[in-house]
Amino acid sequence: MKVTILLICSCLAWGGLGKPQFPDQEKDPLFWNTWAQRTLKNAITLQKLNQNTAKNLILFLGDGMGIPTVTAARILKGQLSRQSGEETQLEMDKFPFVALSKTYNTNAQVADSAGTATAYLCGVKANEGTVGVSAAAVRSQCNTTQGNEVTSILRWAKEAGKSVGIVTTTRVNHATPSAAYAHCVDRDWYSDGEMPAEAVQAGCKDIARQLFENIPDIDVIMGGGRKYMFPKNQSDVEYPGEKKHFGTRIDRRNLVEEWNNRMKNKVSCSNAHYVWNKKELLSLNPNSVDYLLGLFEPGDLPYDLERNNETDPSLTEMVEVAIKILKKNPSGFYLLVEGGRIDHGHHEGKAKQALHEAVEMDRAIGHAGLMTSIYDTMTVVTADHSHMFNFGGYTPRGNTIFGLAPMLSDVDQKPFTAILYGNGPGFKVVNGLRENVSTLDYEENNYKAQSAVPLSMETHGGEDVAVFAKGPMAHLLHGVHEQNYIPHVMAYAACIGQNRDHCMSSSGASSLSAALPSLTALLTLIRLLC
Repeated sequence: MKVTILLICSCLAWGGLGKPQFPDQEKDPLFWNTWAQRTLKNAITLQKLNQNTAKNLILFLGDGMGIPTVTAARILKGQLSRQSGEETQLEMDKFPFVALSKTYNTNAQVADSAGTATAYLCGVKANEGTVGVSAAAVRSQCNTTQGNEVTSILRWAKEAGKSVGIVTTTRVNHATPSAAYAHCVDRDWYSDGEMPAEAVQAGCKDIARQLFENIPDIDVIMGGGRKYMFPKNQSDVEYPGEKKHFGTRIDRRNLVEEWNNRMKNKVSCSNAHYVWNKKELLSLNPNSVDYLLGLFEPGDLPYDLERNNETDPSLTEMVEVAIKILKKNPSGFYLLVEGGRIDHGHHEGKAKQALHEAVEMDRAIGHAGLMTSIYDTMTVVTADHSHMFNFGGYTPRGNTIFGLAPMLSDVDQKPFTAILYGNGPGFKVVNGLRENVSTLDYEENNYKAQSAVPLSMETHGGEDVAVFAKGPMAHLLHGVHEQNYIPHVMAYAACIGQNRDHCMSSSGASSLSAALPSLTALLTLIRLLC
C-alpha cells in the first residue's frame, strides 16, 4: 500500500501539479550561459597539452561499467548528497579527455572480462575466457598456451624499475587482475583444484600459482581469493567452520606461507607483510612496508553495501595504502585498481548493489587524485565491457534512480521501475502476467530489477565503453579506439615497454643541451693551460 501511494504521489507531481521539479536558477538563461562559458574557458586551457613523461600510471577498471552505469552512478552519487543527481559530477567526469573503446574479443561480438583484460593490459586482443595469451590460444586447451604468451604493462613497468600493484574487490586471481601476471587458457583455473587433471599433468599452471611465480616481486597485492592459496580442506582463518571457504589446492601448497618465506629470505625485503583483515591493514605504517599481500576474503570481497566496516577494507582504503607504499619508489609506479563487483551486481540483476560499487570506485578515483599530481601521473578510468542495464521511462528530474517511472504501461496497465535489464533473473510472471512491482520493495538493496528475457544470470552488453584520461599524454586517448590501444598509450606516456624511442631522443637532446656549457668551459680551460 505504501509503495502504491508513493507511485500515485509521484504521478501527481509529474503530471497533475504542473510544477517544474528543478531549482529556480535554472529558469534563467544566464545560469546556463555562465556555466557553458566557464566550461569553455577550461576547455581552451587544454590546448596546452601535458607532454610530460608519466612517472606514475594508474588504471581504474570498472568491471561492467558501461555508459548507462556511469550515468546512473552519477545520479546516485548526487542523491546520496541530497541533490537531484543529474547535475552531479563524478570524479571521472572531471577528467579532461574522453574516448570510446571497442570491447569485442577476437572470437566474440559481446566480450567477456578475460579477453578484454588481455586487451587493455597486454595490448593485444584475445579470445574470450583466456588471459595473458594471444588469440592463437584456444580456451581450455592447455597445449595451446606455450608460445602464445603475451606480457602486460604491469610487467613492462616492473622491468623498467617501477613499483607495481594490484587492488581489486574480486579475487586477486579473477579475470581482470590475472591478465596482469598470468598466461592461462582458462580464466576459471583459479587453483589446481579447478583444473582438469590432464591440464595439470600437461604442465599448465593455475592462476593463483602464477600470481607468485611469474612476476615474483609484485609490490602490492590486495583483494580476495584466500581459499585458492591454501591446501584443500584447510579451514579458513576467518570462517573456520564453513567448508565452502576451505582451501582448494590439491597440490597441498600453502602459497601465502611460501610468499612469506621468500620475502624473509630476500635481504632487501624484510618489510613484507601479509594481512587478512582491515585492522591489520590499517595498523601498518606504509613508510616501513616494501611488499604487501592482503587477502581479505576466501572469495570475492562483499558488496560495499554489505561490507563489515570493522573487518573489510573499502576500495578507497585499499587504494590509499597501495599508493602510499608504491609512491616511495623514486622511479614511480604502476597500479591496477578494479571495481570488480559492479559486474557481479549487474549479473545478479541487483542494480542497487552495482551502482553503489560504482560510486565507491569513483570515491577511490577522487582519493587517488588527491594523493598524486596530474603533472607526473597518468590516470585512466575505463570498463572492460557493458551490461544489459539501462534506465528510462520519462522520469522527472530528481526521481530516485531506483524508483518507478511516472506512468503505467499502456499494455498491461502496471507500473515499472526506471531501471530495467534486457535479460536476467528479474523476469517474473504471476498468474500469466508481469509481476506488479508496486507490491514489492523495489528500493531494497538486493531487489532484482525486471528484465525482458528470463535468465539465471544477466549478460554483458556489446556497446562501446568510455575511457576517461588525465595527466601526461592523456590527449592520446580521444575518439574511438580498439581496446588494446589503451596500454600502448600508457606505456608511451611512461616511456616503458616498446615505446621508448621518443623518450631517448628527447632526454638525449636535453642531456646534451645541459652538458654543452660544461663542455665549452672545459675546452676553454684546456686551451689556456696549453
